[in-house]
Amino acid sequence: MTQPFAGQTWWIVGASEGLGRALAQALNAQGARLILSARNAQRLTDLANTLDNAQALPMDATDPASVAAAFEQAGDWHGLIYCAGTYAPMTAQDWDAPAVTRMCQTNFMGAVHVLNHAVPHCTARDAGHLVLIGSLAGHRGLPGAIGYGASKSALMHLAQTLYADLRGTGTRVSLINPGFIRTRLTALNDFDMPQMMEPETAARHALRAIRSGRFQTDFPAPFSWVFTWGRFLPYRLFLRLFG
Repeated sequence: MTQPFAGQTWWIVGASEGLGRALAQALNAQGARLILSARNAQRLTDLANTLDNAQALPMDATDPASVAAAFEQAGDWHGLIYCAGTYAPMTAQDWDAPAVTRMCQTNFMGAVHVLNHAVPHCTARDAGHLVLIGSLAGHRGLPGAIGYGASKSALMHLAQTLYADLRGTGTRVSLINPGFIRTRLTALNDFDMPQMMEPETAARHALRAIRSGRFQTDFPAPFSWVFTWGRFLPYRLFLRLFG
């Protein structure tokens, strides 16, 4: 069985929980060396100790100084996956500015701070692979997604611009937009979540997307079609799909 990631070094930002943790385990099984970052140092160390070749590198993506220090320590790498994220269900009627700010800082500005170092790393070598984990929720505004949807939409737009600027170079850019994944964050929801995926399943989808060479991947089908094709519906009709 081929192992396309064997011998490569992949840096996962947001590796302590959920999809990031499952991606670390899946890449480890493929023979990759791993750099694991998140704020929770103990969770990172516990995970790294279960893997074959992994370095725990605690980092707060929302803190530019913490990000800069981590890049000083990380050394060279082939690919970087930004999947750090936070979520709080919120309607406009329940507006909570500090919670919205936390989502924007983690889901979008954290990526900005990381890419501030990662993009020059790649362009100087004319090599590397930058992977941003968006969300189906970033395609169009949804009920109860104040903060989260906007921050993911901004991240997805950023990925599109990166791809536009870097296409034709040695740096690859991938945007991966999953649907619902069973994590401590989706456990906060009190509504039906179609085609809920386990983190391991989502990680398999993500690795296939990274290998495929496509820029953008949305999953799972057919739930993702509601969002990809739903962009062409009048907004009032699109919202009817969500009750």
